[in-house]
Amino acid sequence: MDVEQIIDVFRDGLGVAIRLGAPILLICMFIGVVVAILQAVTQIHEQSIGFVMKVVAVLMLLSLGGGWMIESLQEYAYSLFELMK
Repeated sequence: MDVEQIIDVFRDGLGVAIRLGAPILLICMFIGVVVAILQAVTQIHEQSIGFVMKVVAVLMLLSLGGGWMIESLQEYAYSLFELMK
């Protein structure tokens, strides 16, 4: 392997990691902001509310987009195995 191929592998790996992690992180951030605003308005400062909402949202996201995430990860793994031949 030359340097250009190694850079391509790392760039592709970083792209896959961002594509797989970004939806989960963005949903958690959005829910965190909404829950924080609601807690500030209602003056209910219970930490478990935000945690439960985030867990439910992540589980829903994984159930809806988990197949796509696995396929994306498999494609990247197959491309790595092809480079090892």
